[in-house]
Amino acid sequence: MNNFYASVECMLDPALKKYPIAVCGSVEERHGIVLAKNYKAKAFDVKTGDAVWQAKQKCKDLVVVPPHYEEYIKYSKLARSVYERYTDQVEPYGMDECWLDISGTESLFGSPEKVANEIRETMKFELGLTISVGVSFNKIFAKLGSDMKKPDAVTVIPKDTFKEKIWGLPAADLLGVGRATQRVLDSYCIRTIGDLANTDPEFLRRRLGKNGVVLWNYANGNDLSLVAKKDFVSPIKSVGHGITTVADLEKPEQVWPVFLELTQDIGHKLRVHGLSAEGVAIHIRDNTLNTRQWQTKIALPTQSPMIIAKTAFQLFEKRYGWNNPIRSVTVQAINLVPQDTPRQIDMFMDAAKQDKLERMEKCVEDGI
Repeated sequence: MNNFYASVECMLDPALKKYPIAVCGSVEERHGIVLAKNYKAKAFDVKTGDAVWQAKQKCKDLVVVPPHYEEYIKYSKLARSVYERYTDQVEPYGMDECWLDISGTESLFGSPEKVANEIRETMKFELGLTISVGVSFNKIFAKLGSDMKKPDAVTVIPKDTFKEKIWGLPAADLLGVGRATQRVLDSYCIRTIGDLANTDPEFLRRRLGKNGVVLWNYANGNDLSLVAKKDFVSPIKSVGHGITTVADLEKPEQVWPVFLELTQDIGHKLRVHGLSAEGVAIHIRDNTLNTRQWQTKIALPTQSPMIIAKTAFQLFEKRYGWNNPIRSVTVQAINLVPQDTPRQIDMFMDAAKQDKLERMEKCVEDGI
């Protein structure tokens, strides 16, 4: 859906349509960044992730509106109800995007391009929202196609001519190529999707790990992943919690209690889902909005908030250079396994002590 948050806000208040607008988090609660913008704001180079003050510097007439998440959820569900008229294989990708598998429905609804245009018109007529649709033979190229023409458009990427259609596009347009990956690719003059497709996959593996081979397959049209059915619940891969602090954090002793507070929620969620963590990841955003992230393993799978917090803090002290004060902190429990997974005991690890700590924490949480 095009400029989803901003488009919903313009429907709720049609007077906004004539202005450049940005949906922004609360400045008072220090979530003051641009979450979405309309095309009028985009014309002034207002970008998602800009601080509010930066966005207003770029566009002095910018109208800032707060987010109304309950409305976004409502319209997201309404959109999916439209998609489900054509298939039960509807896989959400965030609140405003979905993959649909309409294989085998041609005798019912016509060609894929016809279906795409029909959905596009239905969304405008019934919901007042414009969408851009990508039609292709796999999920990655369908997503790429949806980004190629905006707003209110359909792009078809056929299997027999996809190289001509997309190999000239920037590699950064491909799903999975983030800023860090793009910097690595740029350093080896891999600028386009075609460059990526024609690079030795073993070279990419050495430079980018297994993700390098995944991207090589994507660029060559080898994505074989299936579209999940609408009621499919994907397994939990991580459990996290983050906070934007009321004031910038300037010393380690201010960071430790934040980690400890965040991991109470994480430990509770792990127990609810019957999972233990074998690793911890931290995401640190400083007051210039630069974000760094690191991860590490935990010696034994755990649900303990204290162990997760200590592991996170040790990682933080080892990696964060304190070039700037800290604006927000997120902790994630990663590499999750069922809580009853047998542990490979290391002779130097006190598993009994860890079990005792976890039982004590559970008793405290349960009020026993």
